[in-house]
Amino acid sequence: MTDPLDREAVADAYRRNCMDVETTLALMSPEELHRRSAGTRWTNEELLYHMVFGYIVVLALLPLVRIFGRLPDSVNRGFAGLLNAGTVPFDIINDWGSKGGARIFNRRRMAAKLRRVTSALERRLRRETEAGLACRMHFPTRWDPFFKESMTLADVYTYPVAHFDFHATQLSWNVGPEAPQAARK
Repeated sequence: MTDPLDREAVADAYRRNCMDVETTLALMSPEELHRRSAGTRWTNEELLYHMVFGYIVVLALLPLVRIFGRLPDSVNRGFAGLLNAGTVPFDIINDWGSKGGARIFNRRRMAAKLRRVTSALERRLRRETEAGLACRMHFPTRWDPFFKESMTLADVYTYPVAHFDFHATQLSWNVGPEAPQAARK
């Protein structure tokens, strides 16, 4: 059986996202960081933190997928349904969490945090077995457009890249040729 996930491609995407954060933070002026992003209620700095937080969340999701992947499907679906029912409080926490998180992991600390998190994810990914990567859990699809009804551990490892790349297009700034690729889309 072949590996269900190109681990090196995932690790490369993690490193690309780290470089994008570092480049964006180096190029954006303080005024641009405090400018409202395109299509969100966050400033660019808050949106950047939200993008980093997408990676942080994966660290918490990995053990959940392993646990729920061993439980009966009815329990799995029920838990996802319960989380979907709590979408409104989740959205409020997500909104304010990104605002507050950007104050703690601001432009001076954000890139280093992302490097630490992606390094940890990369180490864990390299140790995963094929059976582990196939472990599956139901997800609250109302929480995030990148959550599918059912996701494998392999899907969870790739989730933060899609989340990051999507939000990178919402950064609002004067884009030049030196800007990260995602900002020029």
